[in-house]
Amino acid sequence: MNDVLWQRQLAQGLADLELELDDASQQQLLAFLALLNKWNRAYNLTAVRESREMVSRQLLDSLSILPFVTAEHLLDVGAGGGLPGIPLAIALPHKRFTLLDSNSKKTRFLTQCVLELGLKNVDIIHGRAESCDPAIQYRQISSRAFTALDNLVAWCGHLLADEGEFLAMKGQFPDDEVAALPSGWQVKSRHPLSVPGSDGDRHLLVIGRDSGHKNFKTGG
Repeated sequence: MNDVLWQRQLAQGLADLELELDDASQQQLLAFLALLNKWNRAYNLTAVRESREMVSRQLLDSLSILPFVTAEHLLDVGAGGGLPGIPLAIALPHKRFTLLDSNSKKTRFLTQCVLELGLKNVDIIHGRAESCDPAIQYRQISSRAFTALDNLVAWCGHLLADEGEFLAMKGQFPDDEVAALPSGWQVKSRHPLSVPGSDGDRHLLVIGRDSGHKNFKTGG
């Protein structure tokens, strides 16, 4: 049974990440995963289809950046199947999350998740980042498997507050993408992510406007 397997994997993964979530939040995460698995058959929301990999590659991968979410209101661009936005919103119910995607099928799924899971802290926007109102600024903007870094800052930079930062989730450290960042942007810090149950490389890059410093700190 997926339910028993997922529950065990989630509990162990949270312990490995040193994250404490109450039973209600864990049940919400598992309910989200069940919805994602169900809708994925028709909507192609994620490439992960093996049940044994879903908790690690979807829930725990998303939650691995939770310690870096400091803004009271975060924008998740290219939200797709709700990763990392929905797991983060479940884990941080007192913060607000706006999930943006241009694919109407994916935003329909996200809207259904908000309704079925009773998420009061999540807003869904169907549209492109370039078309969003620049009057609304975010201190943090997350991105997972969305686009190259130069596109990310070009398309979404107008939505980032002056002292804001992008939380860009990547696999292997993207040296070429970092080198291609346009003038005015810099990697402020880099953090290797340890995702329980996953052997692949994962990194978080914190990107902000260039303050004149060329070097960046390496996170441990």
